[in-house]
Amino acid sequence: MTFIRLSSLTDLPESLRGAYVAIGNFDGLHRGHQTIIAALLQRARAAGAPALMLTFEPHPRDVFAPAPFMFRLTQGDTKARLAEAMGLDGIVILPFDQPFSQIEAEDFVEKVIVDALGARGVITGADFHFGRQRRGTPLFLKAAGERLGFAVETLDLMDEGDEVISSSRIRAALSEGAVVAANRLLGYHWFFEGCVVKGDQRGRGLGYPTANTTTPTGFQLAQGVYAVRARLGNRLLDGVAAYGKPMFNNHRPPFETHLFDFDEDIYDQSISVALIAHIRGQEVFSGLDELIAAMDRDSKKARTLIATAAPLSALDHKLGFFG
Repeated sequence: MTFIRLSSLTDLPESLRGAYVAIGNFDGLHRGHQTIIAALLQRARAAGAPALMLTFEPHPRDVFAPAPFMFRLTQGDTKARLAEAMGLDGIVILPFDQPFSQIEAEDFVEKVIVDALGARGVITGADFHFGRQRRGTPLFLKAAGERLGFAVETLDLMDEGDEVISSSRIRAALSEGAVVAANRLLGYHWFFEGCVVKGDQRGRGLGYPTANTTTPTGFQLAQGVYAVRARLGNRLLDGVAAYGKPMFNNHRPPFETHLFDFDEDIYDQSISVALIAHIRGQEVFSGLDELIAAMDRDSKKARTLIATAAPLSALDHKLGFFG
């Protein structure tokens, strides 16, 4: 079956009706989420049914905030890319807004799960709530499934060390520059996608031209220097990237990637950038000579780190950042 992405339930194809459905926000689709998807795929394949993800955009927390503030691990496009790589048959990304939040839990079950999806089974995490005032608890959903004829499975959160694996834990790690720890919790190298835009071109004058990508509101990655691998179309390109430019007083800096052994005009093209490692935090240098010397050291270290990098999982390999 070809992977299908939908933004509403009105055009659900017949091939996706009667699916086993994973429901949740799934920001990051980390290893805890992946246990839910693995169980979903197992149940769906055993029943000869489709496997579908139902999720929401924007994140509910941003809807209730005065302004978007959340550091998102995966925007909708990235979430769909991950869902397809995991082997799902489709994803429905429903628009989430204030009116949607006021749907009663009973109506969500009957109108979405039963009528629109015709779901054969539903799998969620233990922390999933839905409906007005979050009345839809795992116990509520299980009772509804027994009454309306669909299976319900709730999976406990996955532990790693002394804490559960969670999107907020991964956000905190990335905001501190702890890339290796974040990637371990995700089960893949964290990446984001953006359009290459024209910057101030200072890097070119320093011998380090960069592909600059704008960052979304709420982007809270630690400012500093990173070893990265980029995907441009079907090409894999290694590089060193900087986020934040204290020497030049940028209030909202772009993410700047210097691609090794590469010199092409790629403005307005889409690029995906995966973080391999954090090299150092931001520093202010006394002059351009000192800055260039640091960039030389960063590039050398990035090449070494990338040369020893390997996929963290089968999913990491399928995402296409490793040959």
